[in-house]
Amino acid sequence: MAAVLAVLATLGVVIVVLPGLVVERDLGGGRISAAERLAAVNNVRTTLVQAIGGAVVLFGAYATWRQLRVNQEGLRATQEGYLTDRFSRAIDQLGSEATDVRIGGLYALWRHADHSAHDRESVISIKAAYLRTHLPWPPRGGDSPSAETSINSVPPLETRAPDAQVALTGLGVLCQERRPDWLNVSYTDLRRADCDGLWLHHVNFDGACLEAASVYQVNLTRASLIQANLRHAELGTSILHRSRCVDADLRGARLVRADLSEADFTGADLREANLRKARGHGARFTGADLRLADLRGADLARADLTRANLEGALASDVTVWPTGFDSRAAGVVMAEDPGDEPSILLHAAAIARDVPPLRSV
Repeated sequence: MAAVLAVLATLGVVIVVLPGLVVERDLGGGRISAAERLAAVNNVRTTLVQAIGGAVVLFGAYATWRQLRVNQEGLRATQEGYLTDRFSRAIDQLGSEATDVRIGGLYALWRHADHSAHDRESVISIKAAYLRTHLPWPPRGGDSPSAETSINSVPPLETRAPDAQVALTGLGVLCQERRPDWLNVSYTDLRRADCDGLWLHHVNFDGACLEAASVYQVNLTRASLIQANLRHAELGTSILHRSRCVDADLRGARLVRADLSEADFTGADLREANLRKARGHGARFTGADLRLADLRGADLARADLTRANLEGALASDVTVWPTGFDSRAAGVVMAEDPGDEPSILLHAAAIARDVPPLRSV
């Protein structure tokens, strides 16, 4: 109340007393009529009232802005608290004994990553850790088929471990907007996994088992697949640019129209692999085993085939070899080119197909 009275008193002085003092000062002792003096005082008073009104408007605008900022900060804090609570509950769900609850937690994390760019990298790392801990390779008991089980007896990943398939799919979708940092999914059991169309660039799959997995049209740029098992894997039209497949097992794998440019297949086992129309500019096949591989239409310009075993490999008149390479002396068999490769339309049961036995075993 005292503050209000003080403000009113000040305004009274400014509006009632001050205009007269200003006019007297401006006159400097001069004489004017009462009407002229009243008009001058009213003009000063009007100017002061306008100035005070403008100041009040500016102060109101500032106060409104400050209140808006406080409200925004409060709302942001509330949202952060809600996101943190939802994140924590999703993490708790991952430890459930029930598969459907774990799947719900994985989907909740996926949605959380879409709404919180700050936690996106954390969610990706959690999904990778989930795969490593729930599907180790070699298997450590539990419900997973043993490492010696025939691949034709292993159910698709989405059937035997649907939660792991959800984690893998979410990982491959979220990685599309991930910074190009290494992500560790090494030594995981991904037999008959469905990876179609995912972004798995800069992912470490060293020692992982992707036997008979569907890896069609997948971005594996700079991925590491050292000593990985990719037997009978479908890698058609996938991008393996600068990937490391050193000592990887790719027997019977399909790499039709795949981008293998500058990839490293040193010591890799590519027996009976299908590399028709693959682009292998600058790829390294040092010491690789390419016996009975199908290289018809493959572009191997500038590829390093030092000590590579090409005995019985198929090639056609449109296969491009490195400059000076003698394919016939290497044991390559010339065959008719199959022509344009049709687009591969994978059926839902592609990861459940029976794979034929390898002739080179």
